[in-house]
Amino acid sequence: MQNWFHWTGLAVTALALLSAGYAFAAAALAGRFRAARGRMPGKCPPVTLLKPLHFDEPRLKQNLESFCAQDYAGPVQIVFGVQDPLDPAIRIVESLKREHPGLDIELVVDTRIYGANRKVSNLINLVARAKYDVLVLSDSDIEAGPGYLRAVAQSLEGGGAVTCLYTGTALDNIWSRLVAMGINYQFIPNVIVGTSAKLATPCFGSTIALRKELLRKIGGMEAFSNLLADDYEIGRAVRGHGHRMAVAPVVVAHTCCEQSGREMLAHEMRWARTIRMLNTSGYWGSIVTHALPLALIGMALGGLTAFSGAGLAAALAARLAVKWRMDKVLGTSAGPFYLLPLRDLLSFAIFLGSLFGGNVRWRGSRFLVAPGGVLSHW
Repeated sequence: MQNWFHWTGLAVTALALLSAGYAFAAAALAGRFRAARGRMPGKCPPVTLLKPLHFDEPRLKQNLESFCAQDYAGPVQIVFGVQDPLDPAIRIVESLKREHPGLDIELVVDTRIYGANRKVSNLINLVARAKYDVLVLSDSDIEAGPGYLRAVAQSLEGGGAVTCLYTGTALDNIWSRLVAMGINYQFIPNVIVGTSAKLATPCFGSTIALRKELLRKIGGMEAFSNLLADDYEIGRAVRGHGHRMAVAPVVVAHTCCEQSGREMLAHEMRWARTIRMLNTSGYWGSIVTHALPLALIGMALGGLTAFSGAGLAAALAARLAVKWRMDKVLGTSAGPFYLLPLRDLLSFAIFLGSLFGGNVRWRGSRFLVAPGGVLSHW
């Protein structure tokens, strides 16, 4: 038994060293994803921005305001949508209309539901009101810089669809900060490695830009009304019809609205279980992203040796390098260095927990998720 622990510890420590190498590679590649600076050349076609809303949330006014302040030479229509006539987000949209009388802003209040994914139902209602051929879909918790729309439109000139990376913006509590750290120091580095190695072609709800004709070609928003990961599925449908899925050279900010540990765990477990169900083999492979927990497990099983100590030191150094590099590239810090070990341990616990069970909690409701990502009420 002792030999079993010893050899298992050596194997796990070796995996931790591999994971540290992966993290160092992510840090080295991060410079390729610097956001665009200043005004970008290119055409500015008429654009309709679609913003589905669901009640009030932290920084909602600030997030929506950022889309009203775009440095864009072409016509822009902004269509906000809610599905409850008493939704408090209505007041915020009405205030934006008063503050920006020169903007083409429309509010759609439509209670019709088309499937289990309420956000997609909202988008179906909004697409019907779009004036222009170029559609830009963006979640309500996203804040964009003034050059955002110009960068997205330029990236769309080659056809297909466009998405963009996002950072985490933390509220003034530890749970929100931990979520933001998970985005900046684990999620984004993984995307960078995946796209650099041409192993991933992402599509994020932070931004999905495409033309009406392509949306009709992939079945319209109706095709995604019962799917949990609508952004992932839209990207897959675009690629499946022979079109490219590009990443615009601009980074937006996602507000991490979590106020408690329960909210944080529910949100991240939903993410993790969704990814596992959509890409099981890839999700198992993501164990290589957990350098620090693997190093600690290797040391616990194999004892404190020069090899296990080297594994732990390499894991810590690699994760600190990722944080330093991402802070520099993104121009923002999601959280302090001393919280990084806690963030990594939580990520590993969520990874293990997500391997079991098939239900998720989303917007106050519980759903069962089938292997293909199909939602049904619990």
